[in-house]
Amino acid sequence: MRFKKVAVDTPTAKDDDLFRSRLDGQIDLKHSLIKLGERMDWAALDDALAPTLPQAGGGRPALPVRLMAGLIYLKHANNLSDEDTCWRWLENPYWQYFTGEVYFQTRLPCDPSSLTRWRQRLGEAGMEELLAQTIATARVMKAVTARDLDRVIIDSTVQEKAIAFPTDSRLLEIGRRKLVLVSQREGMSLRQTYEREGASLSRQAGRYAHARQFKRMRSAIKRQRTILGRLIRDIERKLSTVSEAGQATLRVWLERATRLMTQKVKDKNKLYALHAPEVECISKGKARNPYEFGVKVGLAVTAKQGLIVGARSFPGNPYDGDTLAEQIEQAGILSGRQPKVAIVDLGYRGRTVEGTEILHRGKAKRLTRRQWGWIKRRQAIEPIIGHVKDDCGMRRNRLKGADGDAIHAVACAAGYNLRWLLRWITAFLAVFYALWLSRNGSDTAEIEGLKPNPGWALA
Repeated sequence: MRFKKVAVDTPTAKDDDLFRSRLDGQIDLKHSLIKLGERMDWAALDDALAPTLPQAGGGRPALPVRLMAGLIYLKHANNLSDEDTCWRWLENPYWQYFTGEVYFQTRLPCDPSSLTRWRQRLGEAGMEELLAQTIATARVMKAVTARDLDRVIIDSTVQEKAIAFPTDSRLLEIGRRKLVLVSQREGMSLRQTYEREGASLSRQAGRYAHARQFKRMRSAIKRQRTILGRLIRDIERKLSTVSEAGQATLRVWLERATRLMTQKVKDKNKLYALHAPEVECISKGKARNPYEFGVKVGLAVTAKQGLIVGARSFPGNPYDGDTLAEQIEQAGILSGRQPKVAIVDLGYRGRTVEGTEILHRGKAKRLTRRQWGWIKRRQAIEPIIGHVKDDCGMRRNRLKGADGDAIHAVACAAGYNLRWLLRWITAFLAVFYALWLSRNGSDTAEIEGLKPNPGWALA
């Protein structure tokens, strides 16, 4: 279902506006989200994103950059889906004012699919501009200084993909179903689909594994491999009967199904999801979750305040130390200042970066007392990673492909920074209110309007 929004500059919208009051006359202008929207340089963001957007021409006018960028910020700051973001915007006047609306709107800002197209259009570089804008806003508000950007903490985590836990029986059955579906869609007549037997074998393998009857489980999986191989050979024999476009599509799925059928337990570059071949199996040494399926993501945060200044995905599960130079380079580009000190764990040991001092506890004999103090500060990034995952949506990535991994990681970091700025504004107003209260007395009516609202930070 698609929804349409009446543009503000249309004659209908102007006529309606004559009978409506402005948003700034209905809302609390001391709200932290309003203060943040006033401090952000939307014009600079518009100029930065202009190369990635389509040029003006014929057809429907493009949606405002502030509207779409604001929706992406709010989506990840509140860990919402595209649909929920649009509906929440519809009922929240503070969100509407933050995205540049002057009057309260009673229709959805855009179709939820527009956010998908915007993400694809912006790419990783465009998302990095959104992240850079939050860092620039923090500097404008004096929440961080240039000196604070000189020292960063770097660590890596896993951004899991939205896939089911991969088991041999499940993957083989999914491969069989997909081949049958694609071949029938192309008009191919198969000798046999093994619909009933395939589903039955998948259930049996799961039951045998639960009962620890591994010999029977391996027998069921072996039969599944036989069925999948027969289906692959049947499709390959009849491949010439379909169109060239259909052949190209079938070859993609045949290649993936062949990988599923032939891969062994100890193989490298295994396929863990038929629809997401980029997924890697990553082990971070967690007791409750020894294996995670997704992509490795590196985060760089300021050592003192905890503002994210870098976020990048690294496909292929590289060694942490091999990602260090790229993370420091990205932090320098986004913040406008290359870090002088990078505090890391032993996973980055053995790597150096020109112009940046690398601190880790493996250099214990050569560290000063002050350096040891900063190394103890390294663990401050761990709760930040947890908040980015739970509060901003990095726990599970639903975007497609390796590009989706890169876009989602940076967008989640931008959402976290938005929450960080809102908390900072609320804390600043609280301190300012307390100082004013101490000077003027608790009964002064003039300062009641300055009293911070605990709910301001998350609107």
